[in-house]
Amino acid sequence: QVQLVESGGGLVQPGGSVRLSCAASGSIFMINAMAWYRQAPGKERELVALISGGSIKYADSVKGRFTISRDSAKNTVYLQMNSLKPDDTAVYYCKLTTPWDAYWGQGTQVTVSS
Repeated sequence: QVQLVESGGGLVQPGGSVRLSCAASGSIFMINAMAWYRQAPGKERELVALISGGSIKYADSVKGRFTISRDSAKNTVYLQMNSLKPDDTAVYYCKLTTPWDAYWGQGTQVTVSS
């Protein structure tokens, strides 16, 4: 069993920054990728950023503003979000993918508003 615990969400003003963390624990033998998704009200869940080995991928809407990083020793992935916009308001979810399964965190709300 694998558990993912996200933290770091909250209310932030436009132009501000916030850092999300996702710590994985449990029976983790091999990680293919860790990623951040988000889901805004009335919209589908979308990929924000993904890190797999030495490869990193970003959604076009966040390129240049968000940075994903990973501490392999701690099985933790981070999402540094800068220059936040109201359109970034969403519940942010962490996802861990192994060769056998995929796991999701419970989500953390990020609200960008003045």
